[in-house]
Amino acid sequence: MSTIHVAGGVGVADTAMASYDIALADANLHNYNLVAVSSVIPAEATVRAVGTVTDLGPAGNALTVVEARRTVGPGDEVDFREGGRAGAEDAADKRAPRRRPDVAAGLGWATGPGPGIFYEVTGEDPADVRDRIHAGLDAGSSLRDWDLTDRETRVETATAEPDRYTTAVVIAAYGESKPVL
Repeated sequence: MSTIHVAGGVGVADTAMASYDIALADANLHNYNLVAVSSVIPAEATVRAVGTVTDLGPAGNALTVVEARRTVGPGDEVDFREGGRAGAEDAADKRAPRRRPDVAAGLGWATGPGPGIFYEVTGEDPADVRDRIHAGLDAGSSLRDWDLTDRETRVETATAEPDRYTTAVVIAAYGESKPVL
């Protein structure tokens, strides 16, 4: 097997799909048909974090991926009182202030001399996303009798824009693309 490239991107647009497409373009993965798989890394693969993915084949081909993706739209607001968010306790208006949620998508991987695993998480807070990735890798590692000593993470974040859609993605692209037809 070849290299699994891990790249991320952010997109902002007037529709959710357009913001997703822009986020994929930011990672140079917008011209493929993405085929999602669960999170097992084959033993013979090498995982490499990159800024953007190089050409993995012709446009329209299928590309096997593990993906973390979060999109926030114009109507998505969070009440500070929900979940005990900081700031509500000092609010003069007991209806509590509202805010636009941030966008964070992250992917972590654990590898060793044999197979490995990916773990994907989305949310608002990058530190929380990283913590949940580490917890997920710990849980996934404990299920397997594999030596998973090497760990890395990649998190993409963005501040959601009012009246637009904002998407963050982190994608692990497995090898080269393959023809769909």
